Amino acid sequence: MQNFPEVQLAVTALKARFDAESGFASGDEPIGLILGTGLSGLGASLEDAVRVPWEELPGFRASTVQSHSGCFALGRLGPGRRLVLAQEGRRHLYEGASPAEVCMGVRVMAGLGVRRLIITNASGAINPQFDAGGLLCMTDQINATGRSPLVGPNDDAAGPRFPDMSAPFDAELRALALECARREGIRLERGVYIGVLGPQLETPAETRMYRQWGADAVGMSTVLEVIAARHLGMRVLGLSCMTNKNLPDCMAPATIEEIVATAEKSGVALARLLTAVVTSM
Repeated sequence: MQNFPEVQLAVTALKARFDAESGFASGDEPIGLILGTGLSGLGASLEDAVRVPWEELPGFRASTVQSHSGCFALGRLGPGRRLVLAQEGRRHLYEGASPAEVCMGVRVMAGLGVRRLIITNASGAINPQFDAGGLLCMTDQINATGRSPLVGPNDDAAGPRFPDMSAPFDAELRALALECARREGIRLERGVYIGVLGPQLETPAETRMYRQWGADAVGMSTVLEVIAARHLGMRVLGLSCMTNKNLPDCMAPATIEEIVATAEKSGVALARLLTAVVTSM
């Protein structure tokens, strides 16, 4: 569903708050940032930040996931004090959110002038060569949720009826992230991310199937946001903290507490990488 009338209401409300408290109307193009599971704390790196909780915006509902703070933050990041518009937390399909609700933040950021979007998440590594705690730069994605944010009448002013998805992630932004990782001494893997519905974690058979499909990491977010962003013409960079390792022949139980803890630990390196990338954009 393309909920652009609701999106415009939220854009108007959020812009009014930012204009009043930060002089947002100065004309700078903000870089968009979505912070996923266990990573909302990265928003603390923003200087002179103005935060607006989702509950104060029309069309938004509070996240039901404990590790997602649920707000927008506008602030400056890095030595170059680049303007960043961060969505701290996200809605998920498994919470009962519709695809339109899941992608509301992406559409609002586009309405506020974001043309380059960095999406982060936590995932499980299913490539046996990847390790828990490592970082992944997404080269492609598989939408295994059975949902799309573009179902229903198309708003031709927003994007085409049948958007091309031959390059969901921007090659230049990906090359920039890899170069920044090299300079920072951070190991950054490359691979395909598969998004599933959840909330249950994967069985050994499902893990084996996803690997045979060509996926390197699995999670419960991101793919719909990428589709919505590409529909709007945004350039997207996808980065993931791989919080656990799924080996189908020797699966070990993984708790959400362990996943969040690993994401927070890996978030230290991710924060350095994000700062370097944003500064170089």
